[in-house]
Amino acid sequence: MYKKLAILTLTTFGFQGATYAEEHAHWGYSGKEGPSHWGELSSLYVECKIGPHQSPIDITNAVKSKLPQLKFDYHPIPLVIQNNGHTVQVTTTDAGTLTIGEETYKLVQFHYHTPSEEVIHHQPADMVIHLVHKNDQGELAVVAVLLNASSQAGLNNHLLEAVGNNLPATPGEPQKKGEVSIDLNELLPKDLNYYAYEGSLTTPPCTEKVKWHILKHHVTLSKAELEKFSKLYPNNNRPVQPVGDRQVLSSD
Repeated sequence: MYKKLAILTLTTFGFQGATYAEEHAHWGYSGKEGPSHWGELSSLYVECKIGPHQSPIDITNAVKSKLPQLKFDYHPIPLVIQNNGHTVQVTTTDAGTLTIGEETYKLVQFHYHTPSEEVIHHQPADMVIHLVHKNDQGELAVVAVLLNASSQAGLNNHLLEAVGNNLPATPGEPQKKGEVSIDLNELLPKDLNYYAYEGSLTTPPCTEKVKWHILKHHVTLSKAELEKFSKLYPNNNRPVQPVGDRQVLSSD
C-alpha cells in the first residue's frame, strides 16, 4: 500500500517523534531496499520485520461466517492521479463511502500492484487494485479487487481505461485531469462476496490493525490495459506473509 498514506497514518497508530529522514527512508521491491530488508531501513519500519499480523497472505483455509455486506456508495469524481515512485495512486476526495455493518469509511485513494499481492490457494491474480478507506477514528478498511487479463474483444473498462491512458511516466506531484471523470462503481464485480482478516499496510511502515476485505470474484481487463500498468511498475508486490494465529473469514 501507498507510502504516503503509511506516513500519514503514523500518528494514528502511535508512531510519533520520528525524524524526517526516518519517515522518508527509501525502500523498494528488490535488492537491499527490498521487502526482506524493510524492517532494517528505519526504526519506523521495524513492524515490517517483527509484526505478527502482516499483509498480504495466502488465503487457503477460510472459515464460512455471517459477515456483513459491503455497502458501497460511490459516485463519479474528476481524476487526480500521481506516480509516487512505487505505484500509481488516484486520490478520491468526495468519491463516496463504504459501510460495513454499523461502521462507515470514506474512500481516500486507490492504487495497484502487479501481480496481485493477495494470493488465494497459492494463486495470485494478474493485478490488484486496493481501495483504501478510513473512518472518523482513523481506522483503515481496504477492499482488494483482483483482476485477470484476457485477449477477448470488448473488455474495455472505462475506469481502467481512463486511469491507464493517464499514467504519469515519472514520479511527481498529483495531477488533476479535470476533463476526465471516473466512477469507482465500474470497477466492482456484481458479486461482492469476500474474505476478511486483520492485517497491515503492505508497504513500510507496515502498520497493523488494517481491516482487509478481499473480493472473491475477479474483474477482467484487457491484456493491453494490463500491459500499461505492468510496464510502468512490474513486480511491485510484497511477498505473502505468515498467517500466524489469525483466522480468515469467508462471507459465504
